[in-house]
Amino acid sequence: MKKAGKVKLVDVDRGVAFGDGSLTFIAGPCVIESRKMAMDLAARLVEVANELNVNYVFKASFDKANRTSVDSFRGPGIEEGLDILADIRATYEVPVITDIHEPWQCEKAAQVCDILQIPAFLARQTDLVVAAGETGAVINVKKGQFMAPEDMTNVIKKIESTGNKRIVLCERGASFGYRNLVADMRSLLIMRDLGYPVVFDATHSVQRPGGLGTGSGGDGKYAPALARAAVATGIDGVFMETHMNPPKALSDSANAIAFKEVKKLWKRLLAIHAVVNGAEVEIG
Repeated sequence: MKKAGKVKLVDVDRGVAFGDGSLTFIAGPCVIESRKMAMDLAARLVEVANELNVNYVFKASFDKANRTSVDSFRGPGIEEGLDILADIRATYEVPVITDIHEPWQCEKAAQVCDILQIPAFLARQTDLVVAAGETGAVINVKKGQFMAPEDMTNVIKKIESTGNKRIVLCERGASFGYRNLVADMRSLLIMRDLGYPVVFDATHSVQRPGGLGTGSGGDGKYAPALARAAVATGIDGVFMETHMNPPKALSDSANAIAFKEVKKLWKRLLAIHAVVNGAEVEIG
């Protein structure tokens, strides 16, 4: 598989960037379960990132608006959620990213978050995409499971129409029959050829939407392998959801990577990234 070409440099904050030749990690819980849970996990992840000297962005959602069941836990809501994210950003001096679902949320979220994330289901929602672009924040757009990678050209144009070219594209798998996704590694190269940095969402790519009837299932044990394959294509970042105790997670528990596995995985991904970029590195 060919090495990915050059893309636009997208600066975030605090020395973090996409497209500068480094590998950036986006990680955190699927949803904010409590202030203590989010703060504690952020502290641990920042500690690992500092130890490995890697670019890191903390991820958590204040609301999961696309849950399978009306009874599913959604999070603390925008006011409390953004307050927690602001606290994490200030306390640990780390950029933060969160999902937005409606246009009115964009400006408010951009006052706290360095990156606004467009969920895959909403990648074609013009009003949302444009409102996000108008904030001037970095926009991480997840390619819809129902979209071909080439279709992201139109999403890019919507954001660029606002004058915002701080764009990152994210692959999270494509629909492959009912309740199953497949990660096509060609998609990473195709999207990167559109001129913007690309991130691979390792944990949502192994999701089984609605697979548990009233919730989504998944095959989290395969997420590390897909992450390794994605990094080998020459991408700019890896997105993964992690939790101290994945079986107890209140959202996407079947996909999350246990925190205790994060350091080892990041080290392996960094080694692969180094090889792809021409370094003589032994992957242990």
